[in-house]
Amino acid sequence: MTERSAMGRLAEDRAIAFLASRGYSLLVRNYRTRRGEIDIAAELDGCIAIVEVKARKSTEYGYPREAVSRAKQKRVVLAAGAFLASRGLYEANVRFDVIEVYDRKVVHWKNAFEAAGA
Repeated sequence: MTERSAMGRLAEDRAIAFLASRGYSLLVRNYRTRRGEIDIAAELDGCIAIVEVKARKSTEYGYPREAVSRAKQKRVVLAAGAFLASRGLYEANVRFDVIEVYDRKVVHWKNAFEAAGA
């Protein structure tokens, strides 16, 4: 495992712990399709949060959330569609979040992007 993939795995672990501490139930981690990937899907109060996790060692070159480009958003939305369809969740209440991990912080950006804008 590379240093970068180890950092990503640790960031996802921290994001999952953060969400669990706030009452979310984990639905899936690292769901992959040929069109894209979901880092985390979690549910709270009937809403499914599709979560992109981004990490950096520091904010010297910007915040991790800034690395979620339109192209990345589109791939996440496509993967989310496949995930929801695979579970028969056609009418689910869904939002797209970003969790950024940096400088010992975990910051949760709810509704970070829209499916229509991706």
